[in-house]
Amino acid sequence: MIGFSNWITWVIAALITLNTSLATCNDELKEHDNNHTPHKEKKFNAKEFLFDHISDAHEWHILTYKDKHISLYLPVILISKKNGLVSFSSRKFHHGHSAYNYKDCKYKLELEGDNKGKIVEYCKNGTSSIPFDISIKKNIVALFFSIFLIAWIFISAARLYRKNRKKPPRGLQSFLEPIIIFVRDDIARQSIGEKNYEKFTPYLLTVFFFIWINNMLGIIPIPPGGANLTGNIAVTGVLALFTLITTNLSGNKNYWKHIFNTPGVPIWLKIPPIMPLIELFGIFTKPIVLMIRLFANITAGHLITLGFLSLIFVFGEKSTTMGIVFSPLSIIFLLFMMFLELLVAFIQAFVFTFLSALYIGFAVEEHH
Repeated sequence: MIGFSNWITWVIAALITLNTSLATCNDELKEHDNNHTPHKEKKFNAKEFLFDHISDAHEWHILTYKDKHISLYLPVILISKKNGLVSFSSRKFHHGHSAYNYKDCKYKLELEGDNKGKIVEYCKNGTSSIPFDISIKKNIVALFFSIFLIAWIFISAARLYRKNRKKPPRGLQSFLEPIIIFVRDDIARQSIGEKNYEKFTPYLLTVFFFIWINNMLGIIPIPPGGANLTGNIAVTGVLALFTLITTNLSGNKNYWKHIFNTPGVPIWLKIPPIMPLIELFGIFTKPIVLMIRLFANITAGHLITLGFLSLIFVFGEKSTTMGIVFSPLSIIFLLFMMFLELLVAFIQAFVFTFLSALYIGFAVEEHH
């Protein structure tokens, strides 16, 4: 998972090192063969296959062709108590089979054990520790790609509107305008009300398009797609946090009165603060539900899709005949799930935006 602190510190660290490289495993294998003995061929592990594809990583794997890997290697940036700021390319790890030596220590990406997926610092004096990792990982690259993509789309559309104020929408405008009107009229206006909906429409549009576009990019199997960004609970947690802050900062007197002095509730429920505690607890459960719903639905969709794909290898490993028989069925279900995910990508963006609008609407609703 992406730590929240990574998002704050990555810009500073990226100025120190930007050594991203795209290389094939031809060069990598030459170095690898000089230092390592060949590994025994492992059996297909469906669990590793599934979770490796939906988890974050220090490199962006593109494809494997005849045992040769093509990857986009990303900068590893560590803060070590012993060596301070340490930065290098993730290519040094050789997919976790090698370590990077720096001064009196070496840095290894663990593939097994309690520290699986973490970088561990091993020093010559026999000590080991886990440095603070602020690396630019796959999900961070995907995050900023989507931000620049969304900015480019809407800045381009805005320029077209300025140039052609009296002309009907065309091209990109004709695609975006119905969706924008849908979010404005059917989500913001209906949920928040005529008086306040315009103030919150930009936020709701931002949330909707950010989730929808990243959901769509997650379905694309090759970079810049393929990252499980909206299936990362840190990302969905930040989105839910924005809704929590927006809702409670916009809450009027009537909203807070219903929380601490709920009208129509017997006094014996108010004096021992049973109802106020329940209402206060509800303030935080709403964004938590938003966070978990988006995370769980997107992650489940990816797991089911990859599960159908892994069946080809599972049955093929049992026998060639079973692989031939079950492969067409797996592919049919895989294609069905991919088309279904196109629909889910839109539905999950709609649900998150609609519920956010409802919560904001409850907070700004005037007393009748």
